Amino acid sequence: MGRPAAPITLQPGDALVIVDVQNDFLPGGSLAVPRGDEVVAPLNALIARCTQLRLPVIATRDWHPPDHCSFQARGGPWPPHCIAATPGAAFAPALALPESATVVSKAVTADVDAYSGFGGTDLHDRLQAARVRRLLVGGLATDYCVFNTVRDGLANGYEVILLTDAIRAVDVTPGDGLRAIDEMARLGAHPIASVNIGNPA
Repeated sequence: MGRPAAPITLQPGDALVIVDVQNDFLPGGSLAVPRGDEVVAPLNALIARCTQLRLPVIATRDWHPPDHCSFQARGGPWPPHCIAATPGAAFAPALALPESATVVSKAVTADVDAYSGFGGTDLHDRLQAARVRRLLVGGLATDYCVFNTVRDGLANGYEVILLTDAIRAVDVTPGDGLRAIDEMARLGAHPIASVNIGNPA
């Protein structure tokens, strides 16, 4: 794993980006991430702090049509999951998203997949409009949608904090999650636990 970054402080220009904390990715879901439910508590703590400081909270979600190209029936790698407007696509009930949260839906058409929250969405435009410079990223799964969102965030010029206590991996191949963290750090992300992120003085 990449060397943890020094403790940081929340500041204007920060935004919390919560990646795909949806029922189908939680234990019992159709594409469950092992221990995926464990990301909710640290994310809720940061949601509360960011909301109090009036920092943007963004939640991405898979929002697939029933015949999406990522599904095994169409030759994709995954079972059906996060079909738009179904219970599996809903955010985790325990995730305390505020009314002010921005929801970004991705992979919404049958023939285009998107692991990244930036893929085919207006996320970058929304962040620019809010004058965001630094992203705090957590959610599911480390080795797929979190990895791709972090990579694209860096490519779009944002500083990225990877919330190491608020991510969990699929680990199709054992170690995929740790390798993804190492690669995100190599690309320039700063791995840090949310408990090491302070409030402004």
